[in-house]
Amino acid sequence: MKVFVVGNIAMDQTLAVDRMPIEGESIFGSNISSDLGGKGTNQAIVLARCGIPTILIAAIGTDAQSQQMRERLSREPVIDRLVERLDISGDATIVLKDVHGGNVNITTVDCARSLEISDVRPLMSDAEAGDLLVLQGNLSVAATSDIIQEARKKQMRIALNPSPLAPEISPLLAGLDVLFLNEHEAEEITGLRKRAAVQYLLDLDVDVVVLTLGASGSLLGGKNGIVEVPAQVTEVADSTGAGDTFQSVAIGSALRRGGWIDSVALSVAAMAAAITVSRFGTSAAFPTRAELEELL
Repeated sequence: MKVFVVGNIAMDQTLAVDRMPIEGESIFGSNISSDLGGKGTNQAIVLARCGIPTILIAAIGTDAQSQQMRERLSREPVIDRLVERLDISGDATIVLKDVHGGNVNITTVDCARSLEISDVRPLMSDAEAGDLLVLQGNLSVAATSDIIQEARKKQMRIALNPSPLAPEISPLLAGLDVLFLNEHEAEEITGLRKRAAVQYLLDLDVDVVVLTLGASGSLLGGKNGIVEVPAQVTEVADSTGAGDTFQSVAIGSALRRGGWIDSVALSVAAMAAAITVSRFGTSAAFPTRAELEELL
């Protein structure tokens, strides 16, 4: 069984600030790291480190930064199928991290939004029934819709993490196999919070809903109801990539056990996310293959 992650690839630059700036304010910051990132790439790296055959499909430029991204990705156990854009610079993310470990991200999506079904279809030609498609919110909504339709034709399972959130994505949620989202995204989509939001999404015929609640853990919704899964207590250095770690390890745990996402998968995912937040950077902060092997 293979996982196809269709998403973005970006170079993350993380800056440490004492606090987040307000409008019109100039503040000082310290450059912590420059690291390979992008939600699609993050999720693919962690899945591959879990020992899951993982294919990353993303658009990339040909500039120096894009070449650096290619080189860093080549060190990972990911099968990359990158689409070159000669006239677009590679995407980048600026991460502001405060003293409490919280962060805000500003991401360019010129390459990501250029990806269309005509690019993706030939790169998914070897997908089979039962393979898994993983999507995020960095592609255009039109491309996301087309890719979901293509996956359904192939009888693939589909996982979506609608971040960054575009309100227009809501009609695409019905019938998904798994939906990962946070409190803010859930409230934006449903107008509801916590359990009520999870139930709303389950009523859309989503098979499994995972609602992350930060330090409060997560809610797992499925055919057997809604259960709480606690977070792993740890000291937070940098929360960048924690959600991507959590999602991919949850999927990896389920697939390695030959089942689907359950409370065991989320408990293991919480332990993996705790490792990520204890370190600085993006892919450099993810659990190593050895650490994930021990957890899994």
